[in-house]
Amino acid sequence: MEEERYALIDALPQFVWVIRPDGSIAYTNQRWRDYRRLLSQHAEGQAGVQHLCFDGCLPIQDWQPMLPHTDSCPEKEIWLQNLHPEDKERVLAFERQAFAAGEPYTFEYRLRDGRMRAYRWFLSRRVPLRNDAGQIVQWLDTCTDIDEQKQTEEALRQSQERVSALMNSSIIGINIIEGEQIVDANDTFLRMTGYTREDLCEGRMNWLYMTPPEYLAQAQQAHQELAARQAMTYEKEYVCKDGSRLPVLVCGVVLKHHPFQGIAFVLDNSARKELEQRKDAFLGMVSHELKTPLASLKLQTQLLCKKLEKRDLPNTEVVCARMETQLNALTRLVDELLDLSRIQAGTLEYAQDTVDLGEMLEEVVNMIQDMHTNHTIAIHHASSPAVIVGDRDRLARVFLNVLSNAIKYAPDDPLIDVALTTSLEAVTISVRDQGIGIPRELQGRIFERFYRAVTPQQRAFPGLGMGLYIVAEIVRHHGGTIRVESERGKGSTFHVTFPLPPRGKRLPEG
Repeated sequence: MEEERYALIDALPQFVWVIRPDGSIAYTNQRWRDYRRLLSQHAEGQAGVQHLCFDGCLPIQDWQPMLPHTDSCPEKEIWLQNLHPEDKERVLAFERQAFAAGEPYTFEYRLRDGRMRAYRWFLSRRVPLRNDAGQIVQWLDTCTDIDEQKQTEEALRQSQERVSALMNSSIIGINIIEGEQIVDANDTFLRMTGYTREDLCEGRMNWLYMTPPEYLAQAQQAHQELAARQAMTYEKEYVCKDGSRLPVLVCGVVLKHHPFQGIAFVLDNSARKELEQRKDAFLGMVSHELKTPLASLKLQTQLLCKKLEKRDLPNTEVVCARMETQLNALTRLVDELLDLSRIQAGTLEYAQDTVDLGEMLEEVVNMIQDMHTNHTIAIHHASSPAVIVGDRDRLARVFLNVLSNAIKYAPDDPLIDVALTTSLEAVTISVRDQGIGIPRELQGRIFERFYRAVTPQQRAFPGLGMGLYIVAEIVRHHGGTIRVESERGKGSTFHVTFPLPPRGKRLPEG
């Protein structure tokens, strides 16, 4: 029966010590003996460490009675030598107190790893075994390796500290949403929006109601992207509790294990928005002030050229043509700056005329072809007419800009293809060049204001990054879309699509 008992103890994965009432060790299981052997090998390999004989533990009947001072036990010596120095005093004091009280106890400590110099965490549980008279006849000590659990707890603690530091951030507002409701938020977000913790607890914070009407469609689209891609970033405004507006930059994420719950990180965007407004106002003022002297300069230059032509001076036409080209470029730049400021202010005006896109495209292509004789623009018409309602001058500017870009970024490939195709619902104009192309990672940003999708080696191409932004705004105002297909080194194709009015609908005259 005794042999079966110790065979069972040997099979346990924990260290097991059977301890007599006087503190001497009666038996240790195979798991400890194997670990102790590793400790012995580690000690022998360390210079200056006293060599101890760590023989296997003898069966219980061969142990000699020992004094209660347990530190004289070889097993105890081994254990103490490999106990972490910071844990030694605490563990020994705890152990003596528990022995004196005769009560079960549990404590954690670090013991040297038998295979390396590091320490591992163990959980020791020691319980007294009593006879029928209630006297302690043995102590049973089990020691469980909990190092991985400790590492997990430490990682969780550090993660909680980081989360706590983030939630307590005085710069970033954080809110947690479920559906349309904001269910939790940090103090920074509450301060930014003017709400209180009481408003939050009583369910008075709803991101849908806190979003101005003009941002609703954008916000709902962003939340759809959040559900599909687990992350999104966009700009919007919040309606604060007092009715004021707060421009913000929002980054949202969805946790994999909580798909119906989203976390939004909110950054106050007021300072940047104010700076942009001041910049736009400055651009508008400068553009407006430049408009008048530029028009006068252009008129005086034309008069000067006519007088020089009458005198039949050599190279007069070439010089005048160069002057007119530079003046036209400057006029176009000022017009773009002025339109940019009007777009930002929402004051860009549009005429409502009937526009034959095929006819308008022919005029733009002819004008561009006269200006750039080194390139050939091939235009392919659709068989059916393409008539929409819009501002003819601004629509012409769309294709003037796209064609100019095609020529600029394809200096060594003179062929530009323009195709106009129609369907029952829409008309599409495609402009294809064989130039440097646009890297795939930059294509999503080329319609942003002041953004240029060129590498540092391509900075020789002039431009301020306004043209495609204005083009996209004009196309969007006419209910259309613009997209690009491109590959680095293989050219680009811009597709501009406008919806056609339903058949039978009367178009405005003019």
